[in-house]
Amino acid sequence: MTSQPIRTAIIGYGTGGRVFHGPLLRADPHYEVSAVVARDETRRGEAAAAHPGAALLDSADQIYDLADPVDLVVVTTPPSSHHELAAAALDHATNVVVDKPFVIHADQGRNLIERAARADLLLTVFHNRRFDGDFRTIRRLVAAGLLGEIRSIESRFEWWKPGDPKAWKAQAGPEAGGGILYDLGPHLIDQVIQLFGAVVSVRAELTRYRAGDGGDDEAFVSIEHADGVRSHLAMNSLAPVERPRFTLVGSTAGFVKYGLDVQEGQLGRGMAPSDPRFGREAPPSWGQLGGRDGMEQVSTARGGYPDFYGELATALLEGGSPPVDPADAVGVIELIERIYAGTDIRRVR
Repeated sequence: MTSQPIRTAIIGYGTGGRVFHGPLLRADPHYEVSAVVARDETRRGEAAAAHPGAALLDSADQIYDLADPVDLVVVTTPPSSHHELAAAALDHATNVVVDKPFVIHADQGRNLIERAARADLLLTVFHNRRFDGDFRTIRRLVAAGLLGEIRSIESRFEWWKPGDPKAWKAQAGPEAGGGILYDLGPHLIDQVIQLFGAVVSVRAELTRYRAGDGGDDEAFVSIEHADGVRSHLAMNSLAPVERPRFTLVGSTAGFVKYGLDVQEGQLGRGMAPSDPRFGREAPPSWGQLGGRDGMEQVSTARGGYPDFYGELATALLEGGSPPVDPADAVGVIELIERIYAGTDIRRVR
């Protein structure tokens, strides 16, 4: 590609399309949202209001019948459809962004990578949590050696949502990409691999508290990295108390941080990514660095979800690497598959 705007179609207008991708694309002048695929009438109305120039389509197949072909397809639908929809886009000579989890099975991801390479197309995965302010802060602290030799990290992504989940999530098991590990695991696993590298061993505990045959509501994953660091990852949709989002322990200092990155909440409330406040966390929520002799506040780096699409535009228009290598996402799915293959879901009810 050498010209702008990058004509983009969004497949799916639930939380992913409406809260994340749509606003980020609308805020970046490199892109034009040319089409939105949404069947629900309420979602179609929301898409029409947010993207008044976009064609509203009933099915993904209609994208490829548009008079002006699109350059990029964003797949933000339930995980079981990711491989099929991304493969169709690549087969129609269209670049692709796939929401997390990339695919359900690693073989599907490898297949998409091969298709993209054969067609000389760009394929990437929306691992947006690489662009969280708190994660950027931790990367900065680790790189600067401010904790000494890192020994362990605890990373939690927990909330209190005792109501029924989305319809597809309520019934879907791991074989269809359901469960908290498929939902949040890609974020947490990808982050610690970015920080500490290859995984040499993994163990997990998976629990379902809700009635029915769906996937896990809580997951705990313990990873040993090749450099000796231990990562303890906790995911829970039924956590009634708040625990630290991050706890890092090093040989000379530690770091503790509460609260989730602010960008999802800001987008959900309608804040534009161009707003000067976007991605900036208030000082009371900043993390603490130090040890037994005292802790000091560390300012949270500005979150940068817009950077994902900025880097993608550079790759599409000028060449170069995508913001997330899809091979990284395949590695995450391989680990999730390995966990499910070796761990039974404990069912409390």
